[in-house]
Amino acid sequence: MDLLPVVEIETGPRPVRAVIWLHGLGADGHDFEPVVGKFDRQRLPSTRFVFPHAPMRAVTINGGYVMPAWYDILSLDFSGRREDEDGVRQSARQIEALIARENARGIEDRHVVLAGFSQGGAIALHTALRHPRRLAGLMALSTYLPLATTLAAEVHAANRDISVFMAHGRDDPVVPCELGQRSAEKLRGMAYPVQWRTYPMEHSVSIEEIRDIETWLREVLTDSAGANAKQEAPPQR
Repeated sequence: MDLLPVVEIETGPRPVRAVIWLHGLGADGHDFEPVVGKFDRQRLPSTRFVFPHAPMRAVTINGGYVMPAWYDILSLDFSGRREDEDGVRQSARQIEALIARENARGIEDRHVVLAGFSQGGAIALHTALRHPRRLAGLMALSTYLPLATTLAAEVHAANRDISVFMAHGRDDPVVPCELGQRSAEKLRGMAYPVQWRTYPMEHSVSIEEIRDIETWLREVLTDSAGANAKQEAPPQR
């Protein structure tokens, strides 16, 4: 599989941690690049931030217009299946390939955070919860659980207690805050340790949110230094 093109920022020499951060529909890997500049780099371990560019694909709800997208969106109706399953799973495989590249560069899975915004957050959730090796953390912003009906059968034991940070704008007109909250509650019902935050904003990020993200990243990237790597185990069924 060809690796996705990426934007990379390293907060120090010889990074020992990695954050793979996925953008939203129609954006690209540069979208969240400026956020790293707002972090206090002295408070983070040396970290490589990886911002991949989504593949170009036709998006049904946008009249079939071709744009950067992690999967096709088939409908505006959140009550039914709105995401293209093949596209979701293909993107998950591409993110797995990026994790494998970090492994090859000396960063173990347990030192890798998967993160994403909106459509990118959906892929981060889908991928991390099914990943067969322990990750450092999972961050999902302004998003929801895709392919939720398959989750219980496909989650992997390696990440059943992964730290999850979910955040949403209370006035989000694109992905309703209630949908994000229901996704967080579903994960809590499955015993995932989810931190849920809301902010007075729409479909975006805020300074307050960035400060909370920095605090959470500092915790999970530092804690991952002492975490024991878990052995691979069969999926929970």
